[in-house]
Amino acid sequence: MTESALSSGKGGQKLGFFARIFLFFRQVIAELKKVVTPTRSELVNYFLVVVGFVIVVMLIVTALDFVFGQGSILLFTKQVEQ
Repeated sequence: MTESALSSGKGGQKLGFFARIFLFFRQVIAELKKVVTPTRSELVNYFLVVVGFVIVVMLIVTALDFVFGQGSILLFTKQVEQ
């Protein structure tokens, strides 16, 4: 019987508390063995993409903040007529 069949309880056999914890850790270790470490060039590429994306979002937020700030100043300040 596979681990997933044991954990689902459909086989008529339900795992105990400690058996479920042990099964969880075995599955975590099995998933961690599938992880591939990126190469140096991939890591640099991912880093630059993330930094570029953060800068673009910062510029968008800054522009929106400026526009809404100026709009609120125009809306809520009384203009003196001369």
